[in-house]
Amino acid sequence: MARRGCLVAALLIVLAALLGGGYFLYGWYGASGQVKGESTFIVRSGSSLASVAKQLEQEGHIGSASGFLLRAKILASSDPIKAGEFLLPAGASPAAILDMFQHGEVVRRFITIPEGTPSIIVHEKLMAEPLLTGSVPVPAEGTVLPDTYDFERGERRSAVLARMEAAMNRTVAELWPKRAPGIAVDTPQEAVTLASIVEKETGKPSERRQVAGLYSNRIRQGMLLQADPTIIYPITRGKPLGRRILQSEISALNDYNTYTRLGLPKGPITNPGRESIAAVLNPEKTTAIYMVADGSGGHAFATTLAEHNANVEKWFALRRQRGEM
Repeated sequence: MARRGCLVAALLIVLAALLGGGYFLYGWYGASGQVKGESTFIVRSGSSLASVAKQLEQEGHIGSASGFLLRAKILASSDPIKAGEFLLPAGASPAAILDMFQHGEVVRRFITIPEGTPSIIVHEKLMAEPLLTGSVPVPAEGTVLPDTYDFERGERRSAVLARMEAAMNRTVAELWPKRAPGIAVDTPQEAVTLASIVEKETGKPSERRQVAGLYSNRIRQGMLLQADPTIIYPITRGKPLGRRILQSEISALNDYNTYTRLGLPKGPITNPGRESIAAVLNPEKTTAIYMVADGSGGHAFATTLAEHNANVEKWFALRRQRGEM
């Protein structure tokens, strides 16, 4: 009887030890942690769990790196940790932190390239983003699709630019087979070039197809395109001119000026958006070959020179009324 009592007591002691050990292992590991407030934490590419645990301890998010590693080895998933920036919620437990590194989403940040942004400004925006690394050259004009792109802290600028260029390639490859028959451009590159002019000539989305139709008519009829943005591009590389165009600039001979060069400029004058490319590939059927600003942000279109001159006079009268002339 005494022996049986001793055995029971021994078993109780072992059980208590096991329970105590279990609490030691899981109680601390799964309990609320030391993260003081919502914090960002960066897992560098190639980091080991040991180095991450040490960094967590140094930043005060856990109490012990060695304890974190021991409990992680016994209790946690064996899945690898991911590199990136993570947002740690206040009071996150060590278990929750590790699970986030293994299975959570990294923090994504965004950079926006508006429609009609020239490549020199794309370059400036990328280089000015402090959370990106490395450097990139100014991309070729017309190779970046204007859109909003996400990136991770510490990502290379070259990787973000590559996504922008891949997006343009995909867009052109998707839209080119859907082009209307008999359009005025013969290649995808010509389509992007004409779309860049359409993008710079109108700020009204509803006008894109009409402007594309007008320039398509001028190409077919062998007329000079006479697009003002093509005068400005060689001077500023697409940035605003900030003044009126000079007569000497209108008559300048270069590869872009469509007042002195017949047909399209030698290449795009900005990065056109998807809708401007689509407009060039499916332009509005119109007889218009002239246009002038109408004062509303859009244009007055005309088929004959007489109609156009009348529209120009209305525009000048409006500018005089506004005190602009």
